[in-house]
Amino acid sequence: MGKIVIDPVTRIEGHLKIEAIVEGGVVKEARSTGNLFRGFELILRGRDPRDAQVITQRICGVCPQSHGVAATLCLDSAFGVADKIPDNGRIMRNLIQGAHIAQDHILHFYHLAALDYVDVTDVAKYEGNDSDLNSIKDFIGRGELGPFFPRYEGDYRLPPEVNQQAVAHYVKALEIRRMGHEMVSIFSGKIPHSVGIVPGGVTSTPTVDNILAFLWKLRRLQDFINNVYIPDVLAVAGFYGDYAEIGTGCQNLLSYGSFDLVGSDPDYARRKRLFKQGTVSADLKFNELDLGKITEDVGHSWYRDSSSGRHPADGETSPEPGKEKAYSWTKSPRYNGKVYEVGPLARVAVTYAGGDPTMKGLVESSLAQLKAPASALFSVLGRHLARALSAKFIADSLEKWVLELKPGEPTFVEYEIPEEGRGVGITDAARGALGHWIEIKDKKIANYQCVVPTTWNVSPKDDKGNPGPIEQALIGTKVKDENNPFELVRIVRSFDPCLACSIHVVTPKGRDLAQYRIA
Repeated sequence: MGKIVIDPVTRIEGHLKIEAIVEGGVVKEARSTGNLFRGFELILRGRDPRDAQVITQRICGVCPQSHGVAATLCLDSAFGVADKIPDNGRIMRNLIQGAHIAQDHILHFYHLAALDYVDVTDVAKYEGNDSDLNSIKDFIGRGELGPFFPRYEGDYRLPPEVNQQAVAHYVKALEIRRMGHEMVSIFSGKIPHSVGIVPGGVTSTPTVDNILAFLWKLRRLQDFINNVYIPDVLAVAGFYGDYAEIGTGCQNLLSYGSFDLVGSDPDYARRKRLFKQGTVSADLKFNELDLGKITEDVGHSWYRDSSSGRHPADGETSPEPGKEKAYSWTKSPRYNGKVYEVGPLARVAVTYAGGDPTMKGLVESSLAQLKAPASALFSVLGRHLARALSAKFIADSLEKWVLELKPGEPTFVEYEIPEEGRGVGITDAARGALGHWIEIKDKKIANYQCVVPTTWNVSPKDDKGNPGPIEQALIGTKVKDENNPFELVRIVRSFDPCLACSIHVVTPKGRDLAQYRIA
């Protein structure tokens, strides 16, 4: 029996440590550790509630727009205007968040995960006129291999010409991501940490010029998704078919839904959205979402046990570094007492199971091309495929929404801050279900809780001893070489962890960091 320690896991956001106990070449136990405490919930106490959508965007520089949306939905709810947002405001929020999530999915595949499957060294064999590939070839020739190395040496299977094409797309994806950021900025003012999304609506107004500018950039984004991103994901899947059976995990999926199609229902769990709210399990049977079933355990987290098992509306952030049996700064969110995975796979699967005809067509045609059953969605490849299909579903919807904007009509509604009140805001960020909860007293924030996507996915064991989603996905994995555990990082990166969001700034004094590997 041996122990593999990957600390830190690279090509993710934040500081994640993975420990795996391996016996006979198979992972028998796994631990996922968030190594930082930040305490944003504590920072928000006593502040003007309107500070929330500004400060919570600083939780993460990768997905600030989604925190801005969740916070404003939360404040809309607390201020009593959740069902009064003008259509222009609702649509522009969708455009801001949608452009951001679409480019974020491109970031994940090309700049974080694809290098687990693409052998960059094949570029050294390139004989052609592509200036980007020749530049990378020169770097390799001079031994200047960053950002592609160091790495675990995986079982690279793609033919040399496919590897070369994928590296060219890596460079092209940088340009497309910039384009996506520009689309966000058209209506949000800037990125990251936009100023455009606020309680009551948005601060900008639609004009013919900004509608056309957004639409022109969207065409290029759509072209890349349709003709580069999705084909590349399917190409990788064609050579790594065994990863359709690896990293299965808990097989319980939860989505808060995202992108309001109408704004007349103050209950976000029932509001009509592009991506549906709900849960599915291995049978892909759709179940409606019940926010009352969400709790957070801290039995194996560095927080006081008195805060365990609470609903986020009554949550508590009470750090207790060094607590016995604890091994992470992330809590353990649970739904109806069970472990649930969140993310693009959950978002796509819930929308598919909920009967959306467009999503059903996308999923079934992709599975048919791969000659894979629906059960293959619960896997490493399933997560990558779902992320690509999510990007297409969003981009195609952006085209419809931007043309629904009405210049000259309002984008904002007035509100008053109540003396006392509670609110909740839920949406699906790029990495999954994101919820904000607020309690207001004397017109100030008395309590604020964020339960973010990676808190669900990298959670440690709960109070019953049930491992979190990533931990379950690792257990049972065959590891060919314990000194080169590429299988494990492929599984972890398929979840696209973002520890900047999930941890609640420094390593506590006395923590043994044991062993470091660059993955």
